[in-house]
Amino acid sequence: MTPNDVMALIKDKGIPAIDLRFIDLPGLWQHFTVSAKEFDLDAFEEGVGFDGSSIRGFKQIQESDMLLFPDPATAFEDPFTQHPTLNIICNVKDPITGEAYSRDPRYVAQKAEAYLNSTGIADTAYFGPEPEFFILDDVRFSQSHDHGFYYVDAKEGFWNSGRDEQPNLGYKPRYKEGYFPVPPMDSHQDLRTEMMLELEQVGVAIEVHHHEVGTAGQTEIDMRFDSLVSMGDKLLKYKYVVKNVARRHDKTVTMMPKPIFQDNGSGMHVHQSLWKDGKNTFFDPGAHAGLSKTALYYIGGILKHAGALLAFCNPTTNSYRRLVPGYEAPINLIYSFRNRSAAVRIPVYSASEKAKRIEVRFPDPTCNGYLAFSAMLMAGLDGIQNKITPPGPLDKDLYDLPPEEMAKIESTPGSLEESLDALAADNDFLLNGDVFTSDLVETWIDFKRGEVDAIRLRPHPWEFAMYFDL
Repeated sequence: MTPNDVMALIKDKGIPAIDLRFIDLPGLWQHFTVSAKEFDLDAFEEGVGFDGSSIRGFKQIQESDMLLFPDPATAFEDPFTQHPTLNIICNVKDPITGEAYSRDPRYVAQKAEAYLNSTGIADTAYFGPEPEFFILDDVRFSQSHDHGFYYVDAKEGFWNSGRDEQPNLGYKPRYKEGYFPVPPMDSHQDLRTEMMLELEQVGVAIEVHHHEVGTAGQTEIDMRFDSLVSMGDKLLKYKYVVKNVARRHDKTVTMMPKPIFQDNGSGMHVHQSLWKDGKNTFFDPGAHAGLSKTALYYIGGILKHAGALLAFCNPTTNSYRRLVPGYEAPINLIYSFRNRSAAVRIPVYSASEKAKRIEVRFPDPTCNGYLAFSAMLMAGLDGIQNKITPPGPLDKDLYDLPPEEMAKIESTPGSLEESLDALAADNDFLLNGDVFTSDLVETWIDFKRGEVDAIRLRPHPWEFAMYFDL
């Protein structure tokens, strides 16, 4: 839509509230609402002011004034508000210089798309994320000077198999056995379908939904692929919709990768391909599995820079509770056509040009999609530009490899701190084309090191079990 289209929609439907949305640096949607009586075409040309000093990773208090510029193409009606509300995703600009704000993650994604075009390698990068999440019925957590605990519960959780539920009907997915059961074992079929329908209503195309491996309502709803910036927008819509549909039913959703001990964690596998002039550059019908050298070099870049990428793709301390052996976690820095513990997998469901893509398996849904997608694109382009050949493919069961073979395979960093160290040492590829700036990278590292310290400083409940009696 154009600005005039948006104004016509507001008038024709009598929409009284305009919700302006933007994203903070860690990846959470922020918003404020403007009365339709005060919203006019000037907002698209002159912007709408807000205080940037209260937004995580943005300005300091002495330079707080910033502007939001609504992107009319992103307007959609909110399916959850009591009063009709039109949501519009915005770009952030500095009111003094009039320039786009370098720490606005959406602007980073826009620059990444522009840089891709400037290289001549391709004109479109497609991303197809597969976010997983848990649907829970009760969540409590607290941390103070004298206590620290968390408690999560779900009616589906196998730990409730012996609970008096008056009556307990017994359909609880066993640990690590929640993949694809039909109802009544899968108790969230209708809830997931409602999520799918609401997502489609706000312009997010959905391919499939199903129960995932974990007990306690682990879920996957897959979006149809789209270009980088558009998919960044859709990932935010996705999180907004699934959380609010769950709330309608007195349930809650978490994107935390590992909220449940000793069961599978939630990842977000990201399918990727580069296209030029309507042709898939990752496809070569004469190559093994139809995978072109361009695709192989792209994989090489992903694997070479994986440590740094994890700082954006797996940006929480909890992310590394998932990235451990034994839970289908993609911790091995190789590519494979079948092995799901590889960092990069080549789907072989179809041999067609349209379907040829790579699947980067280590990201998780706590990431800021604009930054994670942009970082992976920049790593892949670096691989193509420098003809980086990846190790592999390796299609053996990696967990059964002899120790001498396993020792030759590099693995992902074991903590957020290690990933941040890797990013600090390896970020030049992100700075190409001024897509990421040194200021943004340094701000990200400093912000995330604060999260590392926050965990490091606090006693852990299990430490009492191990050490209290020493």
